[in-house]
Amino acid sequence: MDTKTTLSISEARKKIFKIAEEVQKPSRHYTLTEKGRPKVVLMSADEFESWQETLEVMRDFPDLKKDVREADRAVKTGEYKKWATLDDVMAKYGYILADKGKNKYGVGNKIRKKSAKRTR
Repeated sequence: MDTKTTLSISEARKKIFKIAEEVQKPSRHYTLTEKGRPKVVLMSADEFESWQETLEVMRDFPDLKKDVREADRAVKTGEYKKWATLDDVMAKYGYILADKGKNKYGVGNKIRKKSAKRTR
């Protein structure tokens, strides 16, 4: 653990406003301890949202790294299918687009997972 960013919860309580400013810097976080053991990590809301999005992508596209390698190889060798579209790729992963026929320009179409329930 980095001692500069590791504090006891009691010490952090005294410096909470300074900590709140510090975590706004890229890749900066604080580990708060209780009885010498890590208990909480503080980071900016933007960084937290970024982590959540990354985890969601990793869940939705578990073979993304392999797929990118295959696509690179296919492009280099000329094996790629010229007819493949984003819709084809999204369908492969279980996503569908809203009905394009309802909107002349496709504005407002949302991509959603087939199994996702609508909340509205």
